Amino acid sequence: MALLLRLVIIVLIIYIFYKGVRYLLDPKRKLDEAYEKGDYYFYDDIKNVRKNFFISFKGALFEGEKYLGTTETAFEVVSIFVFVHDPMKLQGFTKDDFLFLEKEILLNYPNATISWKNPIEKLMKGK
Repeated sequence: MALLLRLVIIVLIIYIFYKGVRYLLDPKRKLDEAYEKGDYYFYDDIKNVRKNFFISFKGALFEGEKYLGTTETAFEVVSIFVFVHDPMKLQGFTKDDFLFLEKEILLNYPNATISWKNPIEKLMKGK
């Protein structure tokens, strides 16, 4: 009986350690932490086109919708629609900040065209 109890305790310790490591390495947690701190973090599942990506940058949270299409050689993400969750967090952003975000998105999706939702769209078009 004592041996069984020791085995159960060891399995429980291994399980708790596994869950702790998994929590620390969770990219969604890292996104939430970067959002709270106002840091940059790009959260995406590149292999799954149906899942949107999220970008935390300067205290604002952006979400990008990916759309699959055809290029000359393959099916790839060809269109991305990006919007901000809280437009009030955009105070202090410049056009250069959005150009940086576009560059970062194009690193993962080089064949995509990026469209922004208002009010970012107005700034990017120069109106």
